[in-house]
Amino acid sequence: MTIVNTVILKKYLIQIMNTLSIDFLEDIFRNQKEKSLHGKWITFKDIEKLFLKHQSLFSISEIGTSEEHRPIMQLKIGNGSKKILLWSQMHGNESTGTKALFDLFNCFSNVTNSTFSKILEECTLVFIPMLNPDGSEVYTRGNAKGVDLNRDAVNRVAKESKLLRRVLEEVSPQFCFNLHDQRTIFNVERTKNPATISFLAPSEEITRAVTKGRIETMNIIVAMNTMLQKVIPNFVGRYTDEFYPTATGDNFQKLGYNTILIESGHFPDDYLREETRKYTFFSILQGIHHIANSLSFSNYKDYFKIPNNDKIFYDVIHRYSNSDKDVAYQYEDKIINNKLVSKLNKVDDNSLKFKIGHSEIVFEDKFI
Repeated sequence: MTIVNTVILKKYLIQIMNTLSIDFLEDIFRNQKEKSLHGKWITFKDIEKLFLKHQSLFSISEIGTSEEHRPIMQLKIGNGSKKILLWSQMHGNESTGTKALFDLFNCFSNVTNSTFSKILEECTLVFIPMLNPDGSEVYTRGNAKGVDLNRDAVNRVAKESKLLRRVLEEVSPQFCFNLHDQRTIFNVERTKNPATISFLAPSEEITRAVTKGRIETMNIIVAMNTMLQKVIPNFVGRYTDEFYPTATGDNFQKLGYNTILIESGHFPDDYLREETRKYTFFSILQGIHHIANSLSFSNYKDYFKIPNNDKIFYDVIHRYSNSDKDVAYQYEDKIINNKLVSKLNKVDDNSLKFKIGHSEIVFEDKFI
C-alpha cells in the first residue's frame, strides 16, 4: 500500500470512528428526552424551571433581556479549547432546536459516558436556548417589534441581535450552531421524501466561494449527514447557499466564526416535530462529538453530494378527475384563545401536476 493510500485510509477510518452508532443515539434519546417539552409552541415559561435541574453542572446566567424584558439565558459547560456557541429560537415559532438542546442538557447531567466526557474535555459549549422569548410567547417569527433576528446581523436594531453579537465576540467560538425550523413544503431533490433535516454552510459573499471557514463548516455537516443517512436515508437536504448580506449565518461566517445551519423540517405524520426533534438531537450531538474528536476539518467534498432542497409539497391536496380542479392547502399556525391552532389556507397554484400533498383526498372516483 502506498503512502498516499495509507493517508487516505487513515482519514477514512478516523471519520468512521467519529460517527456515533444509531443504537447509542436511540438509547440516549429515549432515556434523556426532556418529556416536559412537547409540541411546537415552546415559551420561556416552559423552560424556565428546567434551568434549576442543571444548575449543579452547568454555569447558568441571565445574559440580557428581550425587548419586552423577558430573560435571555445562557448555559455553559466544559473547559476545552474548542469553543462552540449554539442558539435556538431566534425565530420564536421555530422550537424544535430548543427541545433538542434540553434533551442534550439531560445527557450531560445524567449520563456517565466517554462520549460526553470527551466532549467536555475538548470543548467549551455555550448555549442560548431561546434567543427570542417575545416571539416565542406569541408564536411569531419576529421579535416584539417585528424584527427578523436572522436578518438583523448588520444593523442590529433589536436588543436580541446586539446580545447575540456580544456573546459571539466574548466567546470567540470556533464553531456556531444556528438552529431553525423549515416549512413543510421542502423535499429532498429528486425524491418524494420531505427534507426532515437540512444543512447549510453559509456563504461569505455573493460568489459563494469555498473558503477555509466554509470547508471546516462543511466538514462538520458531512459528519452529521454520514450519521443521518444510516437512520433516515434520503431524508436529508442541503439548504440554498445563496448569499444574504444581512443574515446571521452569512455574516458570522464572514467574520471567521464557522457557522453550521440546521433546519429541522417535516417527517411523515409528524406535524408536532417530535420525530424531527430526535434527528435534530442526533445531528447536534454528532456534530459536537465530531468536533471534539477531530484533529482536522479539511475533508469537505461530500458536502456537495448532499441533495439540494426542492419544493414539491403542500400539506393537503384535493384531487379531482379533472386535474385542473385540484386544490392545495397549507397549514397556518396561530395562537387563538391561548392555544396553538392550525388552520388550512387555500394556496394559489395553477398546476399541481408535479406537486405532492402530505395528505391527499381524492374525489370523483379518481385513484392515485
